Amino acid sequence: MNSKQVYQIRRSQRAKRARIVVTAEKVEVVAPLRMPERQIHQFMRAKLDWIESAKNKVQRHVDTIASLAPALYQQGAMIPYLGKQYKLEIKLSQNRQIEIAFAGAFIANVPDSCYQSLTSAALSEEIRAALIIWMREAAGKLAAQTMGHYVPLYQLNPRSITIKTQKSRWGSCGIHNDINLNWLLILAPVEVFEYVVIHELCHIAQRNHSAAFWALVARYCHDYQQQRGWLKRHGSSLMLGL
Repeated sequence: MNSKQVYQIRRSQRAKRARIVVTAEKVEVVAPLRMPERQIHQFMRAKLDWIESAKNKVQRHVDTIASLAPALYQQGAMIPYLGKQYKLEIKLSQNRQIEIAFAGAFIANVPDSCYQSLTSAALSEEIRAALIIWMREAAGKLAAQTMGHYVPLYQLNPRSITIKTQKSRWGSCGIHNDINLNWLLILAPVEVFEYVVIHELCHIAQRNHSAAFWALVARYCHDYQQQRGWLKRHGSSLMLGL
């Protein structure tokens, strides 16, 4: 690799040979625990052309991604939620802080003092921050509701459920059955949200992505391939957030 090429090395107990992961944020080589670092660098030098091609492909993809969120959070802006777009209405209030409500449209109850003193851009950012708080809470409620439906049916019991901000993952299931979900899933259709919940629940029984795991997912989510495909097509836009 030349001096302009920067990459991260991640050791993995599961890795049988070195492999390269290229994303918009980084270039990473996943290597076996005992692979000498010198050999890793040789491997990366040999793959230089492939890495450049992969980086260009990723960048072209990033350039074509359209954010689901509006440029400004102002009256009439369209807000993504559960796979649809809803209008934003701004109403003046006597509250001390911006409060969000939803009733077929998103309503931002903005303190009169904020409305008078903030620039359009600053007010937009304050409304965006309030919406994120509301969305995280909505994701938590939907996760609890979905878990409440599926856990008794299939006896796959998580120890805890946490809503997180994650840059590259929709969910995870830890070794002690602690499930983490990305709050951005609340922007996707509810069927997609449910698929990710089922996916992580199934990891309680199957800790891998083997044929047995996918058979278990299919048992509980018959159309999981459709929902998985939706995430593959729209996930990059979803990850841009609000």
